[in-house]
Amino acid sequence: MFIIYIYLLFFLGLLISFFLYQFILNIEFLKILPPILPILLLVALFTLLERKILGSIQRRRGPNIVGLFGILQPIADAIKLILKETIIPGLSNLVLFILAPVSMFTLSLLNWSIFPFDYGILLADLNIGLLFIFSISSLGVYSIIISGWASNSKYAFLGALRSAAQFISYEVSIGIIIMVVLMNVNSLNLTKIILFQNNIWLIIPLIFTFFLFFIAILAETNRIPFDLPEAESELVSGYNVEYAATTFVLFFLAEYSNILVMSMLIVVCFFGGWYIFFLISWLFFILKVCFIIFLIILVRATLPRYRYDQLMNIGWKVLLPLSLVNFFFNSVFIFILY
Repeated sequence: MFIIYIYLLFFLGLLISFFLYQFILNIEFLKILPPILPILLLVALFTLLERKILGSIQRRRGPNIVGLFGILQPIADAIKLILKETIIPGLSNLVLFILAPVSMFTLSLLNWSIFPFDYGILLADLNIGLLFIFSISSLGVYSIIISGWASNSKYAFLGALRSAAQFISYEVSIGIIIMVVLMNVNSLNLTKIILFQNNIWLIIPLIFTFFLFFIAILAETNRIPFDLPEAESELVSGYNVEYAATTFVLFFLAEYSNILVMSMLIVVCFFGGWYIFFLISWLFFILKVCFIIFLIILVRATLPRYRYDQLMNIGWKVLLPLSLVNFFFNSVFIFILY
């Protein structure tokens, strides 16, 4: 019952965020800024939802002290982290040490500006929308590498190298997988990709492509079973081990913001965006995002973490060959069909 309540709360948060997003779009001088307030609200509710679902699956309560059913726990966590002292290592590179989390959080916000919640409701309708998303996501690797190097810590630097290797390994597969969608739609524009699915969602003819993409997204966002950059038992949290207080919050917000972005990308590319059969509404877009987020949390509660060598083997010896085979067969099919 508590999980249903929290899930409804998360859905309500999505609705509130949508209205805030739309409000920001109607104010000219705010259009130059990403909609930070809705994103922060969503990330807070996402963390609460995840902890409640994990608690239910693992037969424990989860957050239940702060506020009714623990709904104020994310706010308490944020206040606790912000009020902590920001400790900067004495031998670190001060400028790069501060720049790394700020740049990572900023990059995570930029992707939100091009997602259409409904027809015409977005900050920027780019013709190269998909290319923009993966370009910004790729730049996030530099923030991770800089954070590990600037910390002047072997633990942090090792975590940064592992993160960079993981990003590169799975971004190659993601690029090949997403090209299958592009071949069918013939456009990089997110709105056109959704409009193409007004009769049938792409997940129906491209179900295997969806599964490959979902696995690659889990690795791209450092989710279990691919959360090697933050393997606490091995690396003491990896590249962000020397970060505390506000700087750690920025890394945390960026990571969960990226998960929400990739969930929305899955909805756009495979689940028809705001379409459900002959019905059209931004409400359907939000419902689908909730469903994808639930799947991501369910995977975390179900699967164990891979070893690093297993992670790289899956990326280069399993996912990449399957992506190439999938791309080849879809190319042949489209050539024959058209």
